[in-house]
Amino acid sequence: QVQLVESGGGLVQYGGSLRLSCAASGFPLDFYGIGWFHQAPGKEREGVSCISRSGRSTAYTDSVKGRFTIARDNAKNTVYLQMNSLKPEDTAVYYCARNWGGSCSTSWYRETEYDYWGQGTQVTVSS
Repeated sequence: QVQLVESGGGLVQYGGSLRLSCAASGFPLDFYGIGWFHQAPGKEREGVSCISRSGRSTAYTDSVKGRFTIARDNAKNTVYLQMNSLKPEDTAVYYCARNWGGSCSTSWYRETEYDYWGQGTQVTVSS
């Protein structure tokens, strides 16, 4: 069955870095785009980044541009989110999800673009 498993979260100080991984199984990863979302306590889940199935197209929400980088290794069935210069406001549970359309459209940040989700990994940034 389709599975997405996030890892790499943890506690980091302000200005630190983390790399999240999203391990995919049960489907051919190179057929699909993948998105990262986060959900802070008391807030709605929101889109962070998206990468197309080829990796040639990426998208980021404004608050992480220049700090986060999304990448994929289809041979390893894994998508990564490199997070640098972390801030306390980045604290959230981070989820990866499969984009059913295969690309990062102008609506990439909408949850309706995604059909399978991982369980999430907690990222906590201390000030």
